[in-house]
Amino acid sequence: MDVRQLEYFLAVVDHGGFNRAAGALFVAQPSLSQAIRGLEKDLGTPLFHRTGRRVVLTEAGRALIGPARQAVRSLEVARESVTAAQGLRTGRVAVASMPSPAIEPLGGMVRRFAARYPGVEVVLRDAPVPGAVIDMVRTGVTELGLLSAWDPPAATEVDLYPVGEQRLVLVAPPDGPFEPGPPLPRERLAGHRLIAGERGTGMRRLADEIRAAGVDVPFAVETDHRAAILSLVLKGVGVAILAEAWRPLALRAGAVVRDLDPPACLHLALAGRKGWLSPIAEEFLRMALSRDP
Repeated sequence: MDVRQLEYFLAVVDHGGFNRAAGALFVAQPSLSQAIRGLEKDLGTPLFHRTGRRVVLTEAGRALIGPARQAVRSLEVARESVTAAQGLRTGRVAVASMPSPAIEPLGGMVRRFAARYPGVEVVLRDAPVPGAVIDMVRTGVTELGLLSAWDPPAATEVDLYPVGEQRLVLVAPPDGPFEPGPPLPRERLAGHRLIAGERGTGMRRLADEIRAAGVDVPFAVETDHRAAILSLVLKGVGVAILAEAWRPLALRAGAVVRDLDPPACLHLALAGRKGWLSPIAEEFLRMALSRDP
């Protein structure tokens, strides 16, 4: 087998099929299929069950994902190490992030890094909950990750670096039930319909805590699409609990943003692969932790 075959295999896994994988790789679909068949022949076992247009991983295919990511990433690190010897002029670094930290502090981290290393590509991958960030770093989908969690997560297979806290705030529609003012007692949310995020997120945990404390806060919408929450608030569907990172965007859009009393904060942490990182990832991590301007 060769690394190209493993890259093709991972593309089929990540894109959910041969046609989409071929499009993402800018190769002809027959060429990709031939490479996968060659890999299966080398390994002596099928990697996918092919049912019409759908493909499903076999047990052997699932077992190959982790080693394949490590092999492909090792080659990328080797290339980047050679490039780094001449200065970080080109290359790429992949970072997984939850949606709210992707606004801030990740936005500021990327801005500072891109200003210093304009020839390096930063690839951002979406991960909805802390466990997904850790899994993407652990399995080699990305080298780094940024997460926010109610409690600092335990992770034995990745290194975690605290980068601060982020407060949770109430976001309400303009001309809605709340006006700008001091921190809002949680009891004042009684009777107001809430746009709730998915389970496993800090904002959903706070919403569930408020309801468990006996405050009558019915859910108007429950959504996995965090990017839709502010839009729903602005349309008057309900109020929402969001991370502090959304405050500037919400205020510019005309929403009312209030701190909550008592306050609740999420812990922010950068995750990095254990063992070794590429020189580019090490530099991104160094700059992010040192708050380099």
